[in-house]
Amino acid sequence: MTNELTVFQVLDRSYHLFPNKEAVYDGKKRITYSELKEQVDQLATALKQHGIQKGDKIIVCVPGWMEFVVIYFSLAKLGAIMIPANTRYRSEELEYIVKNSKAKAAFVIEEFNHLHLLQPFISDENESLQQIFTVRFHKTGFNSFGQLLAIGKQQSAVEEIITPQDDVFAILYTSGTTGKPKGAMLTHRNFVSVAIMVAEWLRCNSEDVFLVPVPVFHIFGMVPSILSAVVAGSKLVLMESYKPENALHLIETERVTVHHGVPTMFILELNHQALKETNLSTLRTGIIAAAPCPEEVIKAIRKDMGCEVIVAYGATETSSAVTFTSFDDPDDLRAQTVGTVAPEVEIKIINEQGNTLGANEVGEIVCKGPGIMKGYYEMQEQTLEALDQEGWYRTGDLGTIDENGYIRIIGRKKEMIIRGGYNIYPREIEELLYKHPSVLEAAIVGLPDTVLGEVSCAALKLKQRCQENEESIKLYLQNRVANYKIPDHIVFLNEFPITSSGKIKKIELQTQLKNYLKTALR
Repeated sequence: MTNELTVFQVLDRSYHLFPNKEAVYDGKKRITYSELKEQVDQLATALKQHGIQKGDKIIVCVPGWMEFVVIYFSLAKLGAIMIPANTRYRSEELEYIVKNSKAKAAFVIEEFNHLHLLQPFISDENESLQQIFTVRFHKTGFNSFGQLLAIGKQQSAVEEIITPQDDVFAILYTSGTTGKPKGAMLTHRNFVSVAIMVAEWLRCNSEDVFLVPVPVFHIFGMVPSILSAVVAGSKLVLMESYKPENALHLIETERVTVHHGVPTMFILELNHQALKETNLSTLRTGIIAAAPCPEEVIKAIRKDMGCEVIVAYGATETSSAVTFTSFDDPDDLRAQTVGTVAPEVEIKIINEQGNTLGANEVGEIVCKGPGIMKGYYEMQEQTLEALDQEGWYRTGDLGTIDENGYIRIIGRKKEMIIRGGYNIYPREIEELLYKHPSVLEAAIVGLPDTVLGEVSCAALKLKQRCQENEESIKLYLQNRVANYKIPDHIVFLNEFPITSSGKIKKIELQTQLKNYLKTALR
């Protein structure tokens, strides 16, 4: 398959190859590729009737429902630009995205009252938002998803001419852990190139069944999940929200073969009482990404779930994966590295001056390839900081490449802790803590110190029925790392603040720990 296809043409191809094959199941509704294509045509036609044109920006605030997939490919067909939004966003977050993106319309669900939050924008003539469409609920004066399909049935199908390399398909807003969220502009070619690459790397075909436990509005849900499945003509099993018992049930009943997720999801499934009674014999592979994964967890996924999990590394700005481990890699390489460079991708490690570093030298990871974004929407300064003239993207992550091409992530450049002149890379200590038999989740953050400049603090969540204290954790680390790397403070938490994609919100955690440790800090 060529990356010169548009996102809609990927669906059109699978529809012609597998018209009667089941395409999507979301726990309530099932549709075949033929039915999916028909609904996509109808919705695209209706949206065109309602004034939606190529280049218009449309907010999609819908969870892992079948309707999300229909909207996704309808906007692709029209050449409109999709802006997926977290369904849990509140007024300020939505307001920022509406204003920054200059969105013309939005799809909303009933649960989080987004219709009420967005209505004022329609009546304000200074705002770009003109229409709101409802999904799985009706409101007088607003067209529902079902009504749009009925309108589209009465007209002949439309399709815009799209240039995959240039035309933006989606603007995904990064979580904005440092400052305002930035809208990464990703083209049709960005999406299609990476989706094909993932499907080929995982050796997917039309017999595969993809479980999508990650949020569909996240890059992990949009490219390696939804689009890679459609590239292969596979079936998508969507989850409205993640629960380990539901995931295990779906793996058995829907005969799932490809299970993507973040480490926490796999850990919860491995520790769930239903695991032993669940038939996981169809599981084949899947991508694990977004956080470090302990070696014991990789081993357990392979042994107890029969899943040859692949570790990947990437970002929203790279349309997801730029590295993969392989099916042949041993467990230690899958846990300690993020694999080697993906096909058609280039990666190098640079120092502060931009010079390329040698094997095993720590520097910033920069990459180039078919998935690299066009830039940040309406943010020229930030775009110039992130992308150079040759198309290299600065990830902001520190890492190394060894003699065999395996890449290790050391941590975020901005998260490095300088304690009394010594550099501490949080990820190195986090990975050690994940190996502790009692630790379920771990995070290291820097806190201000009047003597040393910064000190490190470990926040830990323990496994059920496990007991540890500050002394026992420090003792565990004592013979494993230099003494300056041992956290000055250790705090035990019941829950971590996490993003929708399963990453720990370190800025929020830092504030939480500062308040908690007030008297203990110098």
